[in-house]
Amino acid sequence: MKKKKKKKQDLLFSLAVGVAIDHESNITRSEIEHITLPGKAKLIVGEKKQKRITMSLWADKYRPKTLGQLTYHPDISKKLKLLAKSGDFPHILMYGPSGAGKKTRCMSLLHELYGSGVDRLKVDVKTFRTPSGRKLEFNVISSPFHMEITPSDMGNNDRIVIQELLKDIGQTESIDFAGLLKGEDTKVLSNNKKRFKVVIINEAEQLSRDAQAALRRTMEKFSANIRLVLICTSTSNIIDPIKSRTLAIRVGLPSIDECGQVLETILSHESMARKEFPSDQSERYEIYRHIADACNQNLRMGIMMLEALYMNNDKVTPTTAVIRPDWQLVIEELARGILKDRSVSKLQQTRSVLYELLAHAIPASLILKGLTLELWRDIDAFAGIKNRDQTKAEVVEAASVFDERLSLGSKDIFHLEGFVTRVMVVVEGDVSGETR
Repeated sequence: MKKKKKKKQDLLFSLAVGVAIDHESNITRSEIEHITLPGKAKLIVGEKKQKRITMSLWADKYRPKTLGQLTYHPDISKKLKLLAKSGDFPHILMYGPSGAGKKTRCMSLLHELYGSGVDRLKVDVKTFRTPSGRKLEFNVISSPFHMEITPSDMGNNDRIVIQELLKDIGQTESIDFAGLLKGEDTKVLSNNKKRFKVVIINEAEQLSRDAQAALRRTMEKFSANIRLVLICTSTSNIIDPIKSRTLAIRVGLPSIDECGQVLETILSHESMARKEFPSDQSERYEIYRHIADACNQNLRMGIMMLEALYMNNDKVTPTTAVIRPDWQLVIEELARGILKDRSVSKLQQTRSVLYELLAHAIPASLILKGLTLELWRDIDAFAGIKNRDQTKAEVVEAASVFDERLSLGSKDIFHLEGFVTRVMVVVEGDVSGETR
């Protein structure tokens, strides 16, 4: 029974953090028969405990929809409100770490511009053709007032998506919806006279140089009908002509206290979950601090960890271990294994692990970053290394080289394996005393 309980908990957590469970778990149909996808789902853990949950995750359920609902970075919210009210709305480059709330603030800005109409979303499949005649299908999320795209999903064909899609939008004048809507939405549209359509481009830093050049031309030619909002984690790969034509806004990670306030607000709306957490506020905030440290202040992941704590424990205390995503634990174990065993057989095992991580939709750049950080920490604790500072520097140098190759190449596994091989060579050279 304990084994089944653990497997069901792992399954729920995988749903919560968006990471697949170990493919060797062999969960049977009978073990998940109480989980139904549509509407509400009932999860039975053990024989005595039953919990009823909705399939909407807390991170989605309590996602702020307006700038006023955002509780941290009030200066940024104020700036965005002023931009929405201004008569000359610029192109925006919004950047910052993952989980900082860039996308949330972007959607809240659209609410400020157009009202609740931006929530009427639909998914369309656009078809494009390459110069060679190859047919490409591309998913587009849109509302009457905006469009959201991720051109980097098309790889080296992102330029075609940028050119064709934005050209079609730019050549079509926006409809004046002010006369068709009632109430608050009418007031928003009539006062601001927003006759342009906003295009959100996710992962803008992964666009190819050709795509960015096409984007620059589009920004200039169709600025009357289009406003662009570029979302990225770093601006280092964005070309200067785009930077000079956009208003850059950095959205930093919330502080540990701000993370705690957000988690406390969510828990206050979940009466069933709140009963399983300490009644003392100081003890709850201690739990929140543990969560913020474990997720590196990534608020999205922090909210999912909070939900996982509730679902996997009868009673949550400050000493309850925070549940971390499986892929992070795998990367930590992988880094330790690379330092201990630098053989060809270990390299073959590493390839299998890397394949599994990529197959479970963990981005290659995230794997590379996680390995680099773990290796940096583990080098200090590894007794065999003599010159730790030099080894760390060479590991970071190798990470920078293969990070660039990841952005240029198409086979992520080759570059990840190349990085691991280089690290093994560096560590072996230091341990054996060979010059490199």
